[in-house]
Amino acid sequence: MIGTSFNYYGYDKSVFVDCIPLIRSTNRKHIFLLNTWFLFVCFFYLVFSAMNLFGVTQERIPLYASYLGISVLFEAVLLFFPRTVERYTTACIYLSVLLMLSHGVLASVASPYMPASLFLVLFALISVSYIGTMGHMLFLSAITCSAFILTSYLFKTFSIAYHDTYNIIIVFILSMGLHYSFQHTKISQFVLYHHDKQMQHELEIQSSFDSLTGLLNRGRFFSIAAKVLRQAQEDCMALCLIDLDGFKAINDGLGHQMGDKAIQMTGRTMLNTLGLQASDAFDPERWDLVEGGSIAGRLGGDEFIVLLRGCSTRQEVIDRMERILAALNAVSFDGLEGIRASVGITVLRPDDADIDGAYKRADDALYKSKRAGKNQIHLCELDCTEVV
Repeated sequence: MIGTSFNYYGYDKSVFVDCIPLIRSTNRKHIFLLNTWFLFVCFFYLVFSAMNLFGVTQERIPLYASYLGISVLFEAVLLFFPRTVERYTTACIYLSVLLMLSHGVLASVASPYMPASLFLVLFALISVSYIGTMGHMLFLSAITCSAFILTSYLFKTFSIAYHDTYNIIIVFILSMGLHYSFQHTKISQFVLYHHDKQMQHELEIQSSFDSLTGLLNRGRFFSIAAKVLRQAQEDCMALCLIDLDGFKAINDGLGHQMGDKAIQMTGRTMLNTLGLQASDAFDPERWDLVEGGSIAGRLGGDEFIVLLRGCSTRQEVIDRMERILAALNAVSFDGLEGIRASVGITVLRPDDADIDGAYKRADDALYKSKRAGKNQIHLCELDCTEVV
């Protein structure tokens, strides 16, 4: 447990895995920033080499020109293909590390009578910039430092190579400490951000649904229905209003608790009959509004609404609402024998610019159902004269 916690900067692996999208995004940004900085380093070294300044001779022009060209190409990839870079972040990190540290090693070899400095700076920058795992960073750092020390002893005098070894050991220890500290802080920020986003998402989901029935609430229903109306291209979509009959009598005769149960049973019946899911099983933000199914909501009190999709004819719309009405009439529990309801239906027309016009027609049809004796269905088209 201690090893796992250390490897993931003081957090469990599951917490670390949750942060991977943010880690990849951050690493991509750091790769871009470091490569931009390295590009300018190569450019100035090339200028110094061409002008024989600061002990950088013209013999090194091919070296610095090569690294400048590679870094420019890498910069273009980072700039124009960010999604690909984020997808293959680990490979891009390896390429960035290889590019920068190999340059530091070769710069050290090119100055055999001087202790290395550029490699140490590059190594320190890399160690505090990239987020992986602590074990991964230790392994990568040990390999690159070993290669640097070996190169120093091969191309430099013993005393200078010894000095380089001393410096890299000190820098290695400090860099690993800083790496752990920086990345622990960064992961804690990711965890907090992820937690806040998750809470915000859950609150958005909860605020979309009616707590009593699990149906969409009024505001969320009309918001989604408006999007469906704009995006979906269907020959037959219908807006259906359902209003319970005699609901006041249920409250007065059997109590408000039974009234709540009747509301809950109505919502459950609608979900089951339409083949919909309860609020805890789906996320409105992820719905395919173009190819999606029907949606149902509670307007408040004993009023419900359905946007019916997937029907090919008006008769199919009526048949599906008749199944809901039959299922409600068959309800029986705790002294409640059947739930009666009036239904108003309108088929959405091509000229319905918004849901308001269709809602008014459905409401007119519902009113006719009430006037005609309740517990029945009316279909309203142009002038609300068609009766079922």
